[in-house]
Amino acid sequence: MRVALVVEVLLDHSNLKDLVEFMAKSLVDEPDSVEVNEVIGEQTTVVELKVAKSDLGKVIGKQGRTARSMRTILNAASTKLNKRTVLEIVE
Repeated sequence: MRVALVVEVLLDHSNLKDLVEFMAKSLVDEPDSVEVNEVIGEQTTVVELKVAKSDLGKVIGKQGRTARSMRTILNAASTKLNKRTVLEIVE
């Protein structure tokens, strides 16, 4: 329920970059080092997430589960906005 509420609030501003930034800052130990860039293409928008090396494991999670969950939430939010968005975690 809490995630759905956060997604709804952030979608009011229709900025998926803020959604990814919020999720990443909630997971890491160094939220100040979180950087999110948006690369807008013709059909797809790529959201690039960069975190501190020490926090990379927290964002990816065991066997990539956390990253997969973040991608699922981003996909649901972008579908609601009739957009196609991909999350890339950059080292």
